[in-house]
Amino acid sequence: MKKPSDEQPQAGGYGIGELLGFGSQSVRKNYYPALQDRIEELEQERNRYKWLFENALHGVFQGNLRAGFLACNPAMAKICGYENPEDLQQRVIRLREQLFCSASEFDTLRQELLDHGSLSARETRLRRADSTPVHVAITLLRRPDLGPEVVEAFVADISERVQSREKLVQLNADLERRVDERTAALQQANDGLHYQIEEREKAERGLVVAVKAAQDANRSKDKYLAAASHDLLQPLNAARLMISALQESQLPSEESRMVQQVHRALEGAEDLLADLLDISKLDQQAMVPDWVMTDVAALVEGLGEEFEAIAANAELDFRIRTIPAMVKTDQRMLTRVIRNLLSNAFRYTPQGRILLALRSRPNALRIEVWDTGVGIDESKLEEIFTEFHQLLPQGTGGRQGAGLGLAIVDRMVRVLQCKMDVVSRPGRGSRFALTLPMEKNSEPTVPKPGINTAQIFAKGFAGAKILVIDNDLSVLESMKLLLERWDCSVITAPSGEAAIAYLEQTNEQPVAILADYHLDYGLVGSDAIHAIRKMLGHQIPAALITADHSVETRQQMRSQNLPILNKPVKPNRLRALISSLIASV
Repeated sequence: MKKPSDEQPQAGGYGIGELLGFGSQSVRKNYYPALQDRIEELEQERNRYKWLFENALHGVFQGNLRAGFLACNPAMAKICGYENPEDLQQRVIRLREQLFCSASEFDTLRQELLDHGSLSARETRLRRADSTPVHVAITLLRRPDLGPEVVEAFVADISERVQSREKLVQLNADLERRVDERTAALQQANDGLHYQIEEREKAERGLVVAVKAAQDANRSKDKYLAAASHDLLQPLNAARLMISALQESQLPSEESRMVQQVHRALEGAEDLLADLLDISKLDQQAMVPDWVMTDVAALVEGLGEEFEAIAANAELDFRIRTIPAMVKTDQRMLTRVIRNLLSNAFRYTPQGRILLALRSRPNALRIEVWDTGVGIDESKLEEIFTEFHQLLPQGTGGRQGAGLGLAIVDRMVRVLQCKMDVVSRPGRGSRFALTLPMEKNSEPTVPKPGINTAQIFAKGFAGAKILVIDNDLSVLESMKLLLERWDCSVITAPSGEAAIAYLEQTNEQPVAILADYHLDYGLVGSDAIHAIRKMLGHQIPAALITADHSVETRQQMRSQNLPILNKPVKPNRLRALISSLIASV
């Protein structure tokens, strides 16, 4: 009898031993350890797959579509509600009728699997041990190598996902129902509101008409206020000049008192009109700062001279403390802010002291106005910067204003990009402080020797010939009357052409020219000055008198080296201007 090792090769030409690498008895002895190692590796690999199979989170099974389970893991048994895989395999012997809830759905899956060989993550329902359905996502793969209808499957329990989806569907249904109910209610309400809507549309059309009328009125107001800078200030300027001329005259005491009363009334009207114009421009953001390096010390000293007479009349101790300081700011607006603060201090200080001081701070300059006046309650410190607000009621003493001074200060401070703070005690006085940023490298310039206006005023103008150009005859007459009271020889002309014609005819040589900026036919005073200078052949000192406070005009006149005096003209400023013009001859 032959040994198994002596058997002949099979039909393929190779024996089992040769397939495993053992051709003879000696070869088998040589390769046995390698075979043993390979068997152990295969066993370890099998155990590893077995562990994964048994501990997988999802259900895994192998089954026959025409029969039951061939193998399954514990997760599959748990999904189907069985205690263990053996129990599931024993009790479910027909997948179609016992595992799937729908036989027709099983047939559909089976046919698709036979056609395509696999299907992935298909949602279906399986029957649990208690006959309740469980929603799963199943992936099936045919294994024709193991049998015509043998499959391997991976099953995931998606019950929570399905429940969430069903809840979402229910919520959507509820929402749609509520939307339908609300839509019906809104439709019903809408039907009832048609009449009201029609009435509202009528009211809105009326409102549009009213708004347009208001806008037209506002534009008219703006145009009126813009025109006021010239047309309203012209007669006021003429009246102020005429009253100033009367004040220079020798009048009986009663007439002098009446002239003084008229002067104060005109001064109040001038202040009120100037305040209204400034408030309007600031609210329209039409006041743009003209940034120039400004000698604040000289500016403060000039304001001090302006208020010395007021302090003397009120018997107040007014002092000024300055330091050299150059700040980039709008000179006119800064002057207006300080002047308003000083006016406010003088108005509400019946007795005592007022101090205007400059103090240096790191990269900043503080301008402080101190007074020993009536003071302000702390609860009202914010109110004092509102329009038409009076610190004291009418009749409590002092010249009453319109309540616009501090409102203008507040707006101009914001335009100048500086800070304002107030400290006050009722009955003790107040301190207003303005802080301006300073450039690190800005150094004060050495002031030029000033004009000794006191000597000039004492001597008078001694027949100085002044040419005045203005298209308003009342202004010409008032200016001529006032200047003649100052011993000036005055030449008046309504235009530059008329002035040139007169000078050519008489060969007279004025020592200074005062020209209104806005003349007739769109001409300006600066052109008239240049034409007269060209005709006479030399640069006669000249200045412009205007109600135009715009930045453009100031910059244009600065480029032409023409000083500007704003209307209404104050006599002391006019006299100082003429003095500087004559002194430059």
